Amino acid sequence: MHFASGNLETPLKKDAFALSNEEKIASIQENFRQIMDTLGLDLSDDSLAGTPKRVAKMFVNEIFGGLHPDRKPSASTFSNKYQYGEMLVEKNIVVYSTCEHHFLPIVGRAHVAYISKGNVIGLSKMNRIVDYYAKRPQVQERLTKQIVAALQDALGTDDVACVMDAKHLCVNSRGIRDIESSTVTAEFGGAFKDEEKKRDFLDYINLDTHFGA
Repeated sequence: MHFASGNLETPLKKDAFALSNEEKIASIQENFRQIMDTLGLDLSDDSLAGTPKRVAKMFVNEIFGGLHPDRKPSASTFSNKYQYGEMLVEKNIVVYSTCEHHFLPIVGRAHVAYISKGNVIGLSKMNRIVDYYAKRPQVQERLTKQIVAALQDALGTDDVACVMDAKHLCVNSRGIRDIESSTVTAEFGGAFKDEEKKRDFLDYINLDTHFGA
């Protein structure tokens, strides 16, 4: 199942949507109850009794809502009637995602830019596209590329770029437990592969990291 152009699919079973949301919630609830029981938690305690259902509903309806194709935001575009020919940059889009290796949060910001070839997209649509692809188990590299591919499809141009800077709690809260480091990924399409245009974009977002060859 592909969610963006190219080979950027999120790994899913062929029957990923065979169960209704209600059936998924019921199944996850029971399985999470077993996990808590195995850990030795007392599920009769009023603080814990409702946790399996809360977690199940959160997984299906909230933090993994981007797995559902029917929740993909519309990406309607408009004619570039002002003939604006420079890059348009949407900075500091908040990213909340989940590491697919440890199921711990990824929290950061995405900076997205495009150069119109006749069409423009509503500013909030860029935020919604980022949010949609973030709401699933992810790796940051794939997420960055999915955002660019989705906007390229919507706008009909390769001239799209995305830089993402995020903290991974699988690094911050376990293992090395480094709370200071963050991960930066980038995808540059079309005109943004040009070093001057790339540098202009990085200047817009005040990022000094060098992404050149």
